[in-house]
Amino acid sequence: MSPRPRIGLDLITILDAAGEIADQKGMYEVTLANLAKKLGIRPPSLYNHFDGLPGLRKKLAIHGIDRLYEVMADAAIGVSGTEAVLAISKAYVNFARKHPGIYEATLYAPDPEDEDVQQAGAKIVDLSVRVLQAYQLEGDFALHAVRGLRSILHGFSALEQKGGFKMTLDLDESLSIILKAFLAGIGEER
Repeated sequence: MSPRPRIGLDLITILDAAGEIADQKGMYEVTLANLAKKLGIRPPSLYNHFDGLPGLRKKLAIHGIDRLYEVMADAAIGVSGTEAVLAISKAYVNFARKHPGIYEATLYAPDPEDEDVQQAGAKIVDLSVRVLQAYQLEGDFALHAVRGLRSILHGFSALEQKGGFKMTLDLDESLSIILKAFLAGIGEER
């Protein structure tokens, strides 16, 4: 019989602490030892919530994907068309800016083919497809467009995080121009 989890120490509290470590120090510093130290517990206590470091990374990836979905879904409320695409895109990039480690964790699932990870990610895909419906995209082409949008957003976020944009141009304006060009392109391809 497994020992009971410590009172007041639930999975969300643990994942929030792991996310803070990731945001402040990077994903490689999210270890069981560092997390236990931050929480003021012994590392074996973490095994009550997940199976070792791979289990922690999986749960943190899903937690990050869920949080990213929430900010994107909130941004989509009350807007449509180009405005909706720009809103969810800005929410995505701002999430990566505010939570670089948690964002990185969304890419760090030990097994990206894991059903739980796939279900979490499917919500973002579904939201993106719904937002892009204003462009009358159907079937596989809609999914290709979602891949393109994700590639733009991830590439932009990764380059920004690595200091790839040294010019004094407004980054949000650059993002908006890129996205409008992308949307014009998918409109032409229909």
